[in-house]
Formats: sequence, C-alpha cells, structure tokens
Amino acid sequence: MPAIVLINSIGTDMSLWDKALPHLLPHYRLIRLDNRGHGASDAPGGDYSLDVLGSDTVAVMDAANVEKAIIAGISLGGMIAMDMAINHPRRVAGLALICTSATMDKAIWTDRVAAVRSNGTEAIADAAINRFFSPKFIENRAAEVSSAWRALVNSSDTGYAGCAAAIRDMDIADRLGAIAVPTLVITGDDDISTPFLGHGEFLAASIPDAKAVRLKTGHLPAIEDPAALASAIVRFFGTKSTVTSARDILFEAGLVTRRAILGDEWVDRSLAGRTSFNEDFQAMITRIAWNEIWSRPGLDERTRRLIVVATTASLGRWEEYALHVRAGLAQGGFTQDELKEVLMQIAIYAGVPVANTAFGEATKIISEIV
Repeated sequence: MPAIVLINSIGTDMSLWDKALPHLLPHYRLIRLDNRGHGASDAPGGDYSLDVLGSDTVAVMDAANVEKAIIAGISLGGMIAMDMAINHPRRVAGLALICTSATMDKAIWTDRVAAVRSNGTEAIADAAINRFFSPKFIENRAAEVSSAWRALVNSSDTGYAGCAAAIRDMDIADRLGAIAVPTLVITGDDDISTPFLGHGEFLAASIPDAKAVRLKTGHLPAIEDPAALASAIVRFFGTKSTVTSARDILFEAGLVTRRAILGDEWVDRSLAGRTSFNEDFQAMITRIAWNEIWSRPGLDERTRRLIVVATTASLGRWEEYALHVRAGLAQGGFTQDELKEVLMQIAIYAGVPVANTAFGEATKIISEIV
C-alpha cells in the first residue's frame, strides 16, 4: 500500500496524529516522526531551517526503506512538506498541506523566537492554545485542550525556538509553482493562524492543479475532527486505485539500497532510460538483487562491494566491473589499497590476463575521479 509520512506542527509531537491513525491505517503505510527539537528527537541549539527539517524527514524515509511517499503535514509540517516537494521532488508522491502557509508574518515569528528563548514555551502557551483550537472545542473538550497545553509547556524551549526560526525564515512562496505532485490543501474554518483567506487560497492558487478542502475545525484538525481529516485525504489520494502491490514495496526498498551503493545520478539515469521492453527486467533486478541480496545482514556493504568487483572481473563483465569500481571508490565504499588487494588475489585465482585488464580499467577510473 502507498506510504504517507505524517509531520507535526510546531509545539506538538507525533501523538498529534493518534486519533487519525485508525482512519488512515486501513489504506496506507504510515510513518510518523518527531520533528527536530520536539518529542523524542534531539533538540540541538540554534536556528533550524525548512531544508534541515526536510532532510531529517528524508533520513527517516531512508531508514524505513521508503523511496517515495505522500507527505502530509500540519502547520510547520506542511511547510516542511512543501520544502521537500521543491528540494527532494523524487521522494514526494503527493502533498496534503493541512492548516499551513507559505506566507507567515516574519515579525510575529521573530518576536516568538525571542520570547521563547527568554522565557520558555510557557510564555507563549496560552496564546498558542487559543490558536490551536476552535472556540467550541476549547469550551467543550477541556481535557484535550489541557493535554495539548501541558505538552507544549513541557516541550524543549531550544527545539521550539529552533523550529520557530525555520518558520520565520521560510522562503518558499515564490517557488510553489515548481511543485509537480498531486496536492490537497486543507484548511479549517475556525483556524485563525492559517485561515483559507490569505493562506490556503494562496497555496491552492500557487501550486499547479492543487485542490482545496475546508473543514469545520481550528488549526489542528487531527485532534478536532480526525475522521473528517482522514476522509479528505483518502478521497483525494484514493485507496484501491492507488494501492501499490507488494512487488512495488519491494521495488522501493531495493531502490533505496541501489541509490546508496551506486549513487543518485547513476540510478536516475538508469530509471530514465527504462523502456517498455526492459522495464520488467529492471524492476526484477531492483526487487531481488538490491532488496533481497544486498540488504541481507550476513555481510557488510564493503564486503559485498568487493565481492561484486572480484566476480565481475573474473567473468570479464567489464561494464558492471567499471560501474562498481567507480561507485565504490567515489562513495568511499572501499579504498584503492583494498581494490588493489582484490585484484592481486584475482591474478592468482582467475588468471594474470584478467587481473591485467582489471588493473587497466581501474586505473582509468581512478584517473577520472581523483
């Protein structure tokens, strides 16, 4: 099934999505994370940026062996999602931009960063909670509102301020036209932080072919009306019509390993060169060789790289040999000295003429990349 990465707003952790999970799990593989500075994640000092937070999310996708996913983000999470679609387009299959914006008031966030760094999150907590929820929800759901307040004041001052700086310094409004994936813009009618007028409408107008949906909630629909939020996502991105098969999941997992071994440039070029004639063969290699074999735990990556070098040289498969020698040296998969020792071994067990050619091919590659 397709994967969705769920990204939280500032001042919350991944539990923000708890009530939406039962509505989404039947349809999608879900991946949640705590943004840098929040929840169980580290809170390094200084200002953060959307680029850094987006790269953190990509690292989580790598760890989960997810090559591409729909990115659903609330508030700050939506800003990170847009940054990912611009800077990591091949990792993003679609966007659910929930109560978010590309045009926040820089002065307000400058003051908020200063306030939290001087007096902690408690200094801004009451005002933040009033922006989180609709008046009706605050009146009738005191326990949940109180829980959100406690979570906010217990969060890291350093982490909150770092993420607030990322919102303050956001610079994506002029680049939204570059987003080229299906995009759903969700706003809350009682959201006073990022209302449709001025925020959601700007996103819907700026992102090509984006669709807009409005819910009767405040700024955090995942808490106020998780069923309506999930329903909007499922209706837009679909279920059965977009469900990928187990083979597709294995392909994506293999693609992550393939990129790690051979590099993005080579893999992108290979994928771009697929045709209807060789596509099935390419998919089979990625599923089996790169997922099933290269990901086995019994040997480390360096050993597997050197085995491939020795095997392809011994069989005279010089195109594959050159590919793996180049990738191994360029990406630090092994050293020149280790390669030399492998070729010396080949000279004894596969023959001097083979080693002679292998040294020659490797020498040309070394001269190109050093």
